Amino acid sequence: MKITVQSIRFNADRKLLEFIQKKADKLDTFYDQIISGQVYLRLENVEDEANKITEIKLTLPGSQLFCKEQCKTFEEGTDLAIECLRKQIEKHKQKKTVAATAAKKAALLEVTDDF
Repeated sequence: MKITVQSIRFNADRKLLEFIQKKADKLDTFYDQIISGQVYLRLENVEDEANKITEIKLTLPGSQLFCKEQCKTFEEGTDLAIECLRKQIEKHKQKKTVAATAAKKAALLEVTDDF
């Protein structure tokens, strides 16, 4: 999966970029039809220590998934965002399965109604 990382208000080091790519690649094991991903890393100007925001947007065939986390470190935010997206992928797959099953049942009912 192709991941694009944009760091806003700072320059992300190579180690952080590799960490994000490694974590994002794990999503391919849950759903192999992910087209691309965009990661936005932002520093907030607040007094709180949890001033690092990680946003991840995944593009799937026919839809997009999004997660935003605010933490003390970008690594922690990435971990939480990837877990959030993993759950969204599971729900997306279930919806697709249910929709496909319903379509098959509808098609069978149409065929049996013709007889």
